[in-house]
Amino acid sequence: MPLDVCVVGEINPDLILYGLPEQLKPEEESLINGFRLTLGSSSAIFAHNLSVLGTRVGMVSRIGADSLGTMCSDWLGNAGVDLTHVSTSSSGASTGLTVILAHPEHRFILTYPGTMSELSCADLNLDYIFSARHLHLSSYFLHKSLRPHIADLFREAKEKGLSTSLDTNDDPEGKWGNGLKNVLPFVDIFFPNEREATKIAGTDDLEEAIDKLSQVCRLVVVKLGLKGAIARNASGEWRRNGIRVKSVDSVGAGDSFDAGFIHRFLQGATPQECLEYGDIAGAYSTIREGGTEAFRDRAGLERFFREHLKTH
Repeated sequence: MPLDVCVVGEINPDLILYGLPEQLKPEEESLINGFRLTLGSSSAIFAHNLSVLGTRVGMVSRIGADSLGTMCSDWLGNAGVDLTHVSTSSSGASTGLTVILAHPEHRFILTYPGTMSELSCADLNLDYIFSARHLHLSSYFLHKSLRPHIADLFREAKEKGLSTSLDTNDDPEGKWGNGLKNVLPFVDIFFPNEREATKIAGTDDLEEAIDKLSQVCRLVVVKLGLKGAIARNASGEWRRNGIRVKSVDSVGAGDSFDAGFIHRFLQGATPQECLEYGDIAGAYSTIREGGTEAFRDRAGLERFFREHLKTH
């Protein structure tokens, strides 16, 4: 069936460690109280959860010829994501891996990029990508081989009539540039969190950052965690307060928010309705470990949305 959304991005698992001591001491063995190996990476979490919500999703990516790549493919395939344009590296590079050290108030994120750094123009079947209604890309700064060509990809997508969205995620190098200013004019929906928005706009003031970014992109949607989200464009602003749930962890909550927002956007919903759906999707993802485990419980997902759409 025709695609609603094509996701160009990375696929790798997350290994999340829980119950770590506040400080890790060199050469000493520390005990933890739990872990979860689950589907990770911003692009894959977004694709998985968007597909579960009922949007037809395909991915363009690269994985390694290893068990991690196989596991990720199985998780995505079980969610209904089309993987016909996910290639296997022939260079010997392995699928990437992110290790998350979870503390109650913060977390440390360690990523081995693996094949995500290899994804290049040669992996892009443009006929497949442009057969979709919408193009989404995540983890802009991690795609070192693809990054110089992302502006052209988004420009051509707009010329072909697709809507577009971008979630840059963090910049490990702390430069917050690398050609991003050439991409943003072709982005319909830009999904930074508060820290990313201020870093990219070059200001410590969030309102100023949103003003700057909304003059470049069609719609800027800033995710504020428990405080909800703000959407702004040249003609208006919309806000949504975050809902409170019994959270296990926030891994993937932002990507789940993106999925909920785009699901309703493609149905023609208003920005306020998209914010509401995105907030509920993001909150739901936090009730289980990892970014996709909650979405594997489809009955629970339906109940959660019914409950919160009624009360808000």
